[in-house]
Amino acid sequence: MEVLSLSPVWGEGKSNAGIVSPVLDSLSGWLSKAIEPPQPKICGSDGGPPVTATRIRLKDGRFLAYSELGVPREKARIKIVYSHGFTGSRMDTLRASPELVEELGVYMVGFDRAGYGESDPNPNRSVRSAASDVEELADALELGSKFYLVGFSLGCHAVWAALKYIPERLAGAALLAPVINYRWPGFPKDLASEEYNKQDPGDQWALRVSYYAPALLHWYMEQSWIPTSTAVKGTTYLPNKLDEEIRTRSKADGTFQKKRELATQQGIYESFYRDMKVMFGKWEFDPMELSRPSCGVHVWQGDEDGLVPVRLQRYIASRLDWIDFHELPGTGHFLTSVPGLGDKVLNNLLAREEKES
Repeated sequence: MEVLSLSPVWGEGKSNAGIVSPVLDSLSGWLSKAIEPPQPKICGSDGGPPVTATRIRLKDGRFLAYSELGVPREKARIKIVYSHGFTGSRMDTLRASPELVEELGVYMVGFDRAGYGESDPNPNRSVRSAASDVEELADALELGSKFYLVGFSLGCHAVWAALKYIPERLAGAALLAPVINYRWPGFPKDLASEEYNKQDPGDQWALRVSYYAPALLHWYMEQSWIPTSTAVKGTTYLPNKLDEEIRTRSKADGTFQKKRELATQQGIYESFYRDMKVMFGKWEFDPMELSRPSCGVHVWQGDEDGLVPVRLQRYIASRLDWIDFHELPGTGHFLTSVPGLGDKVLNNLLAREEKES
């Protein structure tokens, strides 16, 4: 009677193991290299970009680069820290008119967020660490017991963090077109899902990986056979005419590429990709559960924003009745480029202080 062998046709068990093991080791090695981001090129290190900015040293040893504008710090009546958005830098500002800045006595400091520009990367970056960086910068520059905090776009996660972890340090806060996390628990699931599904497939995948498999984000963003983030590529559909004009012009004159190169000079993983992991990952708190702060808080949002759904922003404002919500008709995402808006934001931010003084 013939006995049927259950061994694979390409060899016996022992010899198969000898073949399979090297194959698995090879695949494991390839996967490790694929998902492991390259080492950052630290500013001032051998082979790294030069240090050209003024910097402070933080408690954990990292350097934070910053840039000042407005009236001299020691003469200022109003002191503002500005947190830039995705692809931004320490040079970004509220763009208020010089005349108003001088009249109100405003000092403003922008900083490269961790891993951007000339600020050292932070391998432990989190929403909470963003608030800590802001506070340490304010203390190093002796801005006083209270200061104002303004954030733009994705940089607004530092403002939410400050409202959670250091609310007693804030004299006031403004969030300009703040990016949202679709998985914040406070959103109704049907509303969040409806807005999420309106996105480009590549953006949906980017958010999924950032949330569910952040360790794979570098591999995912660098591969070419699955759609990736249009925000990173700069190809997101922008329904607002001014937004599209600004982006088209910046690409034509080289500004878009120059800003990108400056932001990512220490490594795109340390800047853009860590931003995605922090902003769209699992938060330590839900902004819609924040307690009412003692300072005024303003949110500015265009109703033609192609990057941040206005419906979700409205919902957040409805949950947090202490927010002064300013919805701008016919306006897109790039709020700092809207003529005159910088002055309006500044005046509204300071209105409460003038009323109380």
